[in-house]
Amino acid sequence: MTRDEFDVYCCHLKATTHIVQWGDASVWKVGGKVFAIAPATTTAADNVQVSFKCSPSLYDILQELDSFHPAPYLARGNWIQTKEPDAISDEDLKDYIQQSYQIIVAKLTKAQRKELGLDSLNETK
Repeated sequence: MTRDEFDVYCCHLKATTHIVQWGDASVWKVGGKVFAIAPATTTAADNVQVSFKCSPSLYDILQELDSFHPAPYLARGNWIQTKEPDAISDEDLKDYIQQSYQIIVAKLTKAQRKELGLDSLNETK
């Protein structure tokens, strides 16, 4: 997945915001909380390593696979990162990003979810 494709996918998740920070990383948030990060690349068309939050059990599984490693600076929060830009299929990566988004949405308060129109966790823009 290229950074542009990553940004387009994350953009379509409901109530998301985007910021470029941490050395030109593409950071996606919902309710002000980060759910996915793509680091800076040479060009927007380059495939990227993506970091995302996952459940503790999924984190334990993924970190044992050759395609993933604990995300730098975020591993204690069950964040994982793809090792290589093409480590997994785009469809699998989208599924993981969606799960990360849902984890973060679930952690928002009921009032925040209502304010953002996120009463259902499976909604998209």
